[in-house]
Formats: sequence, structure tokens, C-alpha cells
Amino acid sequence: MVFGRIFWYNRKDGYRQRKCRRQREIRTEGGKFAVERLEFLKNQGIREELQRGVEEFRRAYSGQQTEPDRVQKPEVLFFGREILEMAIAALLEGENLLLTGEKATGKNVLAETLAWIFERPAYTVSFHVNMGSAELIGTDTFRNNEVTLREGSVSRCARAGGFGILDEINMAKNDAVSVLHAMLDDRRIIDVPGYDRILLHPAARFIGTMNYGYAGTRELNEALVSRFLVIDMPMQNEETLGYLMDTMFPGMKKEAKKAFVGLYLDLQKKAEQAEISTKALDLRGLIGALRTVRAGLSPWQAVKMGIVNKCFDIYEREIVQDAAMTRIPLDWSKGDVF
Repeated sequence: MVFGRIFWYNRKDGYRQRKCRRQREIRTEGGKFAVERLEFLKNQGIREELQRGVEEFRRAYSGQQTEPDRVQKPEVLFFGREILEMAIAALLEGENLLLTGEKATGKNVLAETLAWIFERPAYTVSFHVNMGSAELIGTDTFRNNEVTLREGSVSRCARAGGFGILDEINMAKNDAVSVLHAMLDDRRIIDVPGYDRILLHPAARFIGTMNYGYAGTRELNEALVSRFLVIDMPMQNEETLGYLMDTMFPGMKKEAKKAFVGLYLDLQKKAEQAEISTKALDLRGLIGALRTVRAGLSPWQAVKMGIVNKCFDIYEREIVQDAAMTRIPLDWSKGDVF
């Protein structure tokens, strides 16, 4: 029994040492990351007063992170000065954001980029039709012979001062989302029945994302929408797609980049004109296709997997396939792309 206790204490001490070591590493890297963030804002052309506001915010709350491992740089950063300026200004003033727009407009990328810019831990909550208040706020659990609250992601985010990303917020039922009302307005509290109130950390912000037309989505009620500032995300264009390709595939040849960007824009135009559905308009599928090309697959086979085969209607698939064949030659190989 004594040996067991010694082992347990050593294990706890080891855990604490690892945690402290990780926090020291993050503090050491913090200066480098701060410079990287400022360089990103300057390269995007963000106004100087907003850059100063971000830096003051970061300095004010930089030492108050209970989960530093959640502060991570996204694989792809959002590109777009106007949208970034609107979002940064809103968050600096303590507002919450609701990002709306068509499919593949970069809503989640923007949310993750904002959390990285402000150096806050990100908590993502994926909403679904059967979601209730317990998944958001928390539920009862039995621990150490007593009933305690097992906090949900929203409660943890509120305490830690993180950025909560409420993904597909219009998929949950309105009565489930209504528990967030007091948290999102000026009260900034979560009143959990049977437990103490949870006061939001001053740095806590919430960013909702939503798509219209997805299966299972519904209209948000007016009371919830009034608690957000809404940004309507623009469609992708040649500049933003080129930035994405350069970021994710720096070794991509210029001709191949032009072909794949042109294919996506062609499909986007056809979707706008109702010639095809948005099933083939899949930016994740395009990126996945390019990854398989990098692994050695032929570009045409990759495009079929990532884009063409996502259309299950035969007529629509033929239209998408014809559009792809005009941009991606059948005899292309990996060497023609990378």
C-alpha cells in the first residue's frame, strides 16, 4: 500500500513536471509566435490601431491560460483584409461573431485564425440535431462519492477565457441553444441549476458558424442572432485560392495551380447558375485530391476521387467530369503538378 502511494505521488509529480516544462516551452516560444502574428497582420494590411489592440489584448491575458496546448497555429491561415478587420474590431470590443455564407468560404479557418491571432485556447463544439443543454453546459456525474458537475466545452471555454467555436450552430434546436443567451449578452454568466454561477473570463469570446440549406438546419431565433455581430463570408476567388495553394503546396507548378484553381472557379460558377448542386464544390475534396497526387496518384484519378465522384446523380456527374477534363489533362502525372 505504501509503495502504491509512493508510485502515485511520483506519477503526479512527473505529470506536474511535464506540465510545467510544457508551459515554460510555450512561454519561450511566445515571443517568436507574437512576432509571427504581428508579421501576419502587417502582411494582410490590417490597420495599425487594430494591430495595437491585438497586442494589448494578448499582453493583458497572455499569462492566464489553463490549457496552453489548445493555442495552436492553424495549418492554413485566413486570407482577406476586410473580413479580418471586421472580425478583429468586433472581438476587441467584447462582441461575439456569427459567420454565415456558402459552403467552402473559410468560416472555420477564420475562427481558428482569430483564436491564434489573439493567442487564446480554442474550444470547438460541433452542433447536431439531437444536441441538448447538457452537452453545452455540463451534466451531473458521480465522483469521489458525491455528485459533481462535469463541465461541457462551453463552460470550460468560459472559465478559461478561450475562443469558443460553435460550429453549425443552426443545426441544434432553439430550446437547446437558449441556454447560451445569458452567456452571450452583457450579463456574461452561465447559471447552472443546482450549482454556482459560472462567470465568463474577460477574454472569452464565442464565434458561431452556419450554412443555409444543409440537411437538418433551421432558422436561428431572433433573440440568439441579436447577441452576435454577423459577417457574411464572400465566395472564393482566384486570389484567395492561389494563396491557399501556395500555403499548402509550396512546390506546386504554376501551370498546375492555374488549372486546379480554374477548375474550382468553373464549378463555383456552374453552382451559382444552378447547373449543378454544391456537392462537387468541395474545397476539402480538392485539397485532398492534391495530397494524393503528391503521394504519387495521377491527377485525373485524384480529381475523380476528390470532386467528380461526389456527385451521385449521373447527369450531374457527367457535367462535372466534362468541366474537369477541360482543365486536367488525362495524361498528366505527378511530375506535371509538383
